[in-house]
Amino acid sequence: MQTQPPLQIRISWPAGHLTATLDDTPTTQALAKALPLVSTARTWGEEVYFDTGVAVPRETNARQVVEPGTVAFWTDGDALALPYGPTPVSRGDECRLASPSNVLGRVDGDPRLLSTVRDGDPVRVELVDS
Repeated sequence: MQTQPPLQIRISWPAGHLTATLDDTPTTQALAKALPLVSTARTWGEEVYFDTGVAVPRETNARQVVEPGTVAFWTDGDALALPYGPTPVSRGDECRLASPSNVLGRVDGDPRLLSTVRDGDPVRVELVDS
């Protein structure tokens, strides 16, 4: 059986862009089918999230507290959530999402780059051709 190479996406906004490497999960596969997509960024504490138009169920390994730079899919809002620091519901310095979310992978490089995303910015997500 052939394993898929890791999927890489590019997330772009007016002030910058970054790439992320995603694990092969049912949510990643559903998201990949929807790419490229354009959305509107929202910020919530030190988290950027945006609607994807993709609806998937919560996976069994969904988590609410994640590492900075985790690429998560917030099933309650059909949104990609990209935490890089504390959110309004965090305890201390943790990255706590609004509710348990599917973990898809990690941002490549420094997740603090996400601090340049402004609420309302246009965001584009596309596959990086390998």
